[in-house]
Amino acid sequence: VQLQASGGGLVQAGGSLRLSCAASSRTFSNYAVGWFRQAPGKEREFVAAVDWSGTSTNYAASVKGRFNISRDNGKNTVYLQMNSVKSEDMANYYCAARLGGSASPSSSEYNRWGQGTQVTVSS
Repeated sequence: VQLQASGGGLVQAGGSLRLSCAASSRTFSNYAVGWFRQAPGKEREFVAAVDWSGTSTNYAASVKGRFNISRDNGKNTVYLQMNSVKSEDMANYYCAARLGGSASPSSSEYNRWGQGTQVTVSS
C-alpha cells in the first residue's frame, strides 16, 4: 500500500487543520495507521494512531483532547483533525501503516510510510 499525506499548511495558533492520509489499496482497511511528526532538530515523535477497524485509537499526551484521528475505509483515508493548534505542533507530519495490529505508538512497527506534509503555526 502506498500512502499520500496532505492537508498541511499555515494555521494560526488556536486554529484548526485537518490532515488526510490516502492509501492506494483497497486492502487499506486491514492496516492500522499512525501519524508521526518531526520538527527541525528534533526526533520523530508519535502523534496518534488508529487500528484497522477504527474502533481503537491512541494519542500522545501532548495532543490528547485536541487532536482526533479517524478513518473512512470506504475512501481508503485516515484523517487527523487538529484543533487548538499550538506553536509546538509545528512540524512535518507523516502517516504510516502496518498490516493488522493495534494502534501502536511505536514507529518501528510501521512498515509503510507516506511523504510528509508540513504544518506551520503562526502566532
